[in-house]
Amino acid sequence: MTAPRLVVVDYGMGNLASVAKALERAGAAVTVSDTPEAVRAAGAVVLPGVGAFRDAAARLDASGLGAAVVERITAGVPFLGVCLGLQLLFESSAEGGRRPGLGVLRGTVERLETGLKVPHIGWNTLEWRPAGAGMAAGLPAPAAVYFVHSYAAVPADRGVVAAVTDYGGPHVAAVARDNVWAVQFHPEKSSAVGLRLLRNFVTVAARGG
Repeated sequence: MTAPRLVVVDYGMGNLASVAKALERAGAAVTVSDTPEAVRAAGAVVLPGVGAFRDAAARLDASGLGAAVVERITAGVPFLGVCLGLQLLFESSAEGGRRPGLGVLRGTVERLETGLKVPHIGWNTLEWRPAGAGMAAGLPAPAAVYFVHSYAAVPADRGVVAAVTDYGGPHVAAVARDNVWAVQFHPEKSSAVGLRLLRNFVTVAARGG
């Protein structure tokens, strides 16, 4: 299997080096780029992110990277969002005042409603939904992954929910629709489970979706 040509989007926010290294370990040929041209030429796109939704959305908009990402998703190119990269797919977020996102998926991002400490930091288990079958292939049940977040997606279409986690109540941990996969947790910090999930994505990317 030929390693897919995968671009990790660099918009100035995120743990790019660790995400890129994990994808390389999973079998991808990785380029980290901050240009819309590179994103438009990619065989697969990964949007990572750590930080505030408002700042990330503004940077994606100003740089043209957001438009390039949406173009590739619309074209059917395999896409993976990681942490903030999941949240940015939705129509808006309440973080730092209501701010529009990329609008790829209908719904919003809201502060975690839980009686537990926020942010949610640490290992937690996943409960997979039918939409997550591709992501979950070969993973143990239950699968434990590493989270760091204060906000979570609230999809308008519950059919896109690929996995949930329980943190003082159920919260969306992953979404999937067609060529789009996205996870709220950090696969690059999630040991063998995270690496297997990335390998599943790389396999999909290698065959073009």
